[in-house]
Amino acid sequence: MTWHLFALFFASTFFISATPGPNMLLAFQYGMNYGVKRTLWTLAGLSLGLFILLLSTLLGLDVISRQSPWLLTIIKAVGAAYLIYLGIGSWRDAGDGSLMKDAREMSEDVAEEYFAFDSESKANILQPRSLSSAAVKVSPSNTTLFRTGVWVSLSNPKAILFFAAFFPKFINFSAPLWPQYVLLTLGLFLSETVWQIIYTLGGKKLASWLDVGNRLAWLNRGCGVIFIIIAAALLAEVINSFMV
Repeated sequence: MTWHLFALFFASTFFISATPGPNMLLAFQYGMNYGVKRTLWTLAGLSLGLFILLLSTLLGLDVISRQSPWLLTIIKAVGAAYLIYLGIGSWRDAGDGSLMKDAREMSEDVAEEYFAFDSESKANILQPRSLSSAAVKVSPSNTTLFRTGVWVSLSNPKAILFFAAFFPKFINFSAPLWPQYVLLTLGLFLSETVWQIIYTLGGKKLASWLDVGNRLAWLNRGCGVIFIIIAAALLAEVINSFMV
């Protein structure tokens, strides 16, 4: 992998990571509820869950590239179609976004499961309607914060589809793979970690800035454009492979 290609990968993932997905919304909500120091446990859990999903994807790509190269071409084509789908969806859904609203809705979703897996809580405790109320009624342990981060990260199986669609464009399958995997993993984790910390520290200030005008909408649209550009590059590789 050339440094130019890695720079393109990092720039793309850094921009995409900025969008308020489940991991970022959890970091945002917990940062407001529990403070930065305690939310670091949640960020560690999010990172572990992300690593498990990413490792599963890379191991699958490694096996396929060695044993069924033809299947890798199909994965690239399907991945390109999936990225186009994500790009169109990101552009269309960019109109009515609100970071505060999205974080509130996600907090309610997580709260519904919050005590279901928390062995340290009593079964007869009234289940809170949001993580904000949970923060007032119950102060979760560091272990619970970590476990919640892992659970939220792993509960997004679409991440595997995204990795399988996104990563092949930046991997040279004719060169040694694992050095490339390590480099791409480090780049992705750096992007995710930076934005998780920003969302944790930024809190309401970040939400207020993004919710002004169409800033959040244009952030989502920008990601949609990136998805479609990478999809076009993948399709070009697929077409070129049939012409050679």
